[in-house]
Amino acid sequence: MNGKFFLYIVVTIVVIWSMDSVNINQIFKKNHIIQARVFYFLLGISLIYLVTNFLMDLFTSIKFI
Repeated sequence: MNGKFFLYIVVTIVVIWSMDSVNINQIFKKNHIIQARVFYFLLGISLIYLVTNFLMDLFTSIKFI
């Protein structure tokens, strides 16, 4: 459990850093700020969850952690 918590922290930092490079202003309609923020937040949470679980499964299958 300790390794998974550390992995969540690292992946959260990487996902926030990588999502910062996306210009979401051109993707969403004008004046739909709250919907864009909710989507961005849910996308970030989903990426964090998926990447962390993928890495945990990968590390577990090769007996790294």
